[in-house]
Amino acid sequence: MQKLRYYAAGDEKKPDEILPQAFHSEFLRTGRISRDGARWLVEQRRYLSYEEVAEATGRKLDAAAATTHKRINSFHRAIRFPKLIFHRTLSERPHLGYCHVTAAKTDFAKFADVRWSFYIANFFAEIGDGEHFFEHIRPQYSRMYFAVALQPNKTDKVDKKLLIDRTIRKNGLLFRTQDPKEAFRNVLMLGAKTPELRKTVAKVFEANPTLMAAE
Repeated sequence: MQKLRYYAAGDEKKPDEILPQAFHSEFLRTGRISRDGARWLVEQRRYLSYEEVAEATGRKLDAAAATTHKRINSFHRAIRFPKLIFHRTLSERPHLGYCHVTAAKTDFAKFADVRWSFYIANFFAEIGDGEHFFEHIRPQYSRMYFAVALQPNKTDKVDKKLLIDRTIRKNGLLFRTQDPKEAFRNVLMLGAKTPELRKTVAKVFEANPTLMAAE
């Protein structure tokens, strides 16, 4: 993959900001037209390091996650989620990343006490079957909301990192969508502890087609 280069758009200079120079004087004096200097450089670009790009991406992801968490926690006082926000950016494409929003346990289908985490990514992708978390990344799609079932590492008791639980579904996904309304509804349904609460969530969303639409 070709290494990407990033630059700060705010550092660009407009042509009228560049100091004028006496082009004709240079030509008359030397007989040459110099192509050096600021008069030939329309844009002055400061290129950014991958670390700078990753930091900017992380700030945007964290802000989106904080807003999302606030909105899902304001839906019903009986449905509350912990605020567990952290992000990761892609090493070779630091303008792309994903952010963990919250985590909980729920009964899902025939499975009881399923651990899961809810994420937001600024791209669309498949969840990998192997060591790569994402596969077939499509950055042209601006956002992806998804929840993944998790389980402790049973083969290494020292390593406390949670792994994707593929016993429920092959890719571990409980849901994946580009629609924020659908995502919020799914998270709330997972967080609702009783059938009555789940019915309440469903009725509210059915009665309010624009509820929690993207801002």
